[in-house]
Amino acid sequence: MAAAAAATSTASSFPSSRRARDRVCARPSLVSLRSAGPLKVNAAAEPSPAFQSVTAFAPATVANLGPGFDFLGCAVADASLSLGDTVTATLDPTLPPATVSIASVTSPSRPHLAARLSKDPLRNCAGVAAIAALRALGVRSHSVSIHLTKGLPLGSGLGSSAASAAAAAKAVDALFGSRLARDDLVLAGLESEKAVSGFHADNIAPAILGGFVLVRSYDPFHLVPLVSPPTLRLHFVLVTPDFEAPTSKMRAALPKDVPVHEHVRNSSQAAALVAAVLQGDAGLIGSAMSSDGIVEPTRAPLIPGMAAVKAAALQAGALGCTISGAGPTAVAVIDGEDKGEEVARRMVDAFWSAGKLKATATVAQLDTLGARVISTSALH
Repeated sequence: MAAAAAATSTASSFPSSRRARDRVCARPSLVSLRSAGPLKVNAAAEPSPAFQSVTAFAPATVANLGPGFDFLGCAVADASLSLGDTVTATLDPTLPPATVSIASVTSPSRPHLAARLSKDPLRNCAGVAAIAALRALGVRSHSVSIHLTKGLPLGSGLGSSAASAAAAAKAVDALFGSRLARDDLVLAGLESEKAVSGFHADNIAPAILGGFVLVRSYDPFHLVPLVSPPTLRLHFVLVTPDFEAPTSKMRAALPKDVPVHEHVRNSSQAAALVAAVLQGDAGLIGSAMSSDGIVEPTRAPLIPGMAAVKAAALQAGALGCTISGAGPTAVAVIDGEDKGEEVARRMVDAFWSAGKLKATATVAQLDTLGARVISTSALH
């Protein structure tokens, strides 16, 4: 039987895997939800369930986007919704009140992945986000079981943990009538993100809101969605090598001191990227994204072949290329999808020739919806 965790519990949770970041977090803090920051707990009347079950999807995300380290990200998805995670949240009267259980974890395209993820809700991103959502809603009498379907690989730089958390928070909120405000949904998902890779919302915010999102501050919590003109036809070529880049290792590689002139240059590139998104200037988006002079230069050498992959993408006609999140996925941007197949092929070839890594490629679009409900079932 799957383990259950109380929504009033103060334990943290995260996906179980062999990566160093998970070993570091192997003992959840017993005070983490109380000290998590601005997550609000509803003390008003308890909401009634609106559905028997809800299934929600959350897309992959590309964080940092080059110079926007820890404060910029965007959501990406393909037409089949395979580039993301799906969670079904179901009322479960067999559980003690105000608890969450992980009933199943599956990964149709990567069967081995399911075995690496714990069904303990205190060790699963979907579980902790569901617990946080129940607490934020003020649910005390009902319990929820979670079915998680992973469409994203672990340690890929595509926001795998954020997708699980976003889908779970969205599904649980919808189960009780979609009462949570936008920021509260993000904060519920951030509870699991902080245990996995630190307290930063550049993955979870776009996973829930969709599109490009700028994380302006945490105290006070302030997100700035960046809305592009409808004429922007930006597509993303995502190339993921058979290689894991643990977030802890990639963060350890970051420089401890940054010269003022490098800080100024990176800040100008990040500002240009924001302006380009708002103006719908695909060329400037690509140029600014490729111009990170602080984080990418320290991380790229840790991913075999990354420098050659970036060069191959640009030579094939991509507007820009950088590391997605902490890596190892390389992300290139193109205007429209015409060049997608050729850019992807050249990048895959470069990973093999320069890094001796097999890689898979996907051409995706900017996902403007973020986490959304895809099906419901009526109350019995």
